[in-house]
Amino acid sequence: MAKHTTYMMSEDAKAQAEFYTHALGGEILSVMTHGQLPDAKEELKDKVVNLSLMAGGIHFLMSDSVFEPIIRGNTIHLCLEYDAEAEAREAFDKLAVGGNIKCPLEPAFWGTLFGHIEDKYGVMWMITTAGPTA
Repeated sequence: MAKHTTYMMSEDAKAQAEFYTHALGGEILSVMTHGQLPDAKEELKDKVVNLSLMAGGIHFLMSDSVFEPIIRGNTIHLCLEYDAEAEAREAFDKLAVGGNIKCPLEPAFWGTLFGHIEDKYGVMWMITTAGPTA
């Protein structure tokens, strides 16, 4: 059985990871830079080659994109489903800081809360609740 882990390329993986751990709760578990690799190029020594974090109870992996530029897009959306409405609202509000709310977090026609955000890093987030709203 496969296990899904979201891997994000970033212009600044450390800053982006800190933003997500603050917005969703969690911690950065490990950071490895290119400088820790054998024969690392001097100009890449501080760039992140792999970063592991837990945010919102979910494991993510990240790295700085050093071989090709980051292009903001809308092909990937990360959907977080919460049991508690308060948790959903808190995550939504924190992820929206500096970003763009595409759809406010509100009751959807299918009976749960739903909201859609592009965060300040260009990542698309869908926040929802597991059950009907009160």
